[in-house]
Amino acid sequence: MNDLSAVNVLLPGGAGAIVTLIVLLILRGSLVARAVLEDVRKDRDARVAELAKERDMWREAHRESEAARIEAQNQVGELLELSRVADHVLRAIRGEVPGDAMDQSVAAPPS
Repeated sequence: MNDLSAVNVLLPGGAGAIVTLIVLLILRGSLVARAVLEDVRKDRDARVAELAKERDMWREAHRESEAARIEAQNQVGELLELSRVADHVLRAIRGEVPGDAMDQSVAAPPS
């Protein structure tokens, strides 16, 4: 019977300790209502979705920017090649390029 009397003495103190612990958890914010938890989760999910949309937007902008950069780089390469050809043609016309048909020292004498 001694054991039962000890349980009867500790039981009211134990229940009070549990209630006190629950009240402290609520006051500290560690224990919240389900509705509050669901609201916080909805807000978090909305922010994550918004950030994912923004990330996708920036990723698409980067792809477009890279495509435009590559196209511009190709155009610059073509313009450079055309300028080299034009320079070579102009030098040949003026007789500055040795070995051309216009160069009198290399061309066959007229017959």
